[in-house]
Amino acid sequence: MNMNRTHSILCLVVTIVSVGITNLASAGDVEDGEAALKAGNFKAALIAFSKAAEQGIASAQYKLGSMYDLGQGVPLDFQQAANWYRKAAEQGLADAQYNLGTMYDSGEGVAQDDKQAASWFRKAAEQGNSGAQFNLGVMYRSGRGVTQDYRETIQWYTKAADQGDARAQYNLGFMYEEGQGVAQDEKQAVNWFRKAAEKGHAKAQYKLGTKYEDGKGVPQDYAQAVNWYRKSADQGFSDAQWNLAFMYDLGQGVPKDYEQAIIWYRKAAEQGDARAHANLGSMYFHGQGVPKDLVQAHKWFNLAAVNGIETATKNRDLAAAKMTPAQILEAQKLASEWKPVISKRAS
Repeated sequence: MNMNRTHSILCLVVTIVSVGITNLASAGDVEDGEAALKAGNFKAALIAFSKAAEQGIASAQYKLGSMYDLGQGVPLDFQQAANWYRKAAEQGLADAQYNLGTMYDSGEGVAQDDKQAASWFRKAAEQGNSGAQFNLGVMYRSGRGVTQDYRETIQWYTKAADQGDARAQYNLGFMYEEGQGVAQDEKQAVNWFRKAAEKGHAKAQYKLGTKYEDGKGVPQDYAQAVNWYRKSADQGFSDAQWNLAFMYDLGQGVPKDYEQAIIWYRKAAEQGDARAHANLGSMYFHGQGVPKDLVQAHKWFNLAAVNGIETATKNRDLAAAKMTPAQILEAQKLASEWKPVISKRAS
């Protein structure tokens, strides 16, 4: 037997065995890292993931990127996060491709680049990553990084929506409502709003409420409108809070209840809803649900007027005609000192 060939075969066998042992060791490091991360031992997780990542294990590179992205066991470092995400992404790991896309989208760790964001979202989307499918749909809708194309938007939203992404379901509902990229279809709009609403999406709950209130795509049903407005309002969505207050104010879908109307108008008003400012002013002016209070009425009318509610200017002047100069000054002071709370509007 040729001794040189024998030597070559032995070297090849040793190399294969060594690679196999290395891969097994790296896989073990990933498992150790996962266990440490789950236990909250970030230091141990970092060591284990680093060892496997340096051996080229994509899942470890992704996890290491995540730790730098979140500042787990290391100082927050978006550049290092992007570096490790890229290594995993280039090996085809969809989650890493998605995260790298988000970094290009926001300009964290890399220079902001819509085209690069779209490119990485597409790679992840084509592998079925629902977040990437949604984001790619958003980019086609706005024309960022790609040529604006509502049909492409519909395609990617639908893929994400079919996987249960509530944001995509809500946006699809809006596209059907507006007839963007598809024929306008209120029933389809309701269908997608409902899917998202049932997952707790506050804007979808609000939109579904409006459909029941207006009888578009579904039979008109004020009780159902109130039901969905309440779900959205409880999450802090100010448009739903205003609509729920208005339903109590008029007694639609619920017994007329000025005290409940005041509660919900106030919640919307505290977020800066000018319509709620105007209606609160009216409630205080007439003493509906609260004791009559011209100072408070003037304050809320004034805030509404400043924010473009034309009738509020007239109503403020009507209130002023019944007030003393001292009361007017007090109301003006209250209005100038008023500040909205941090908005809880759903995204």
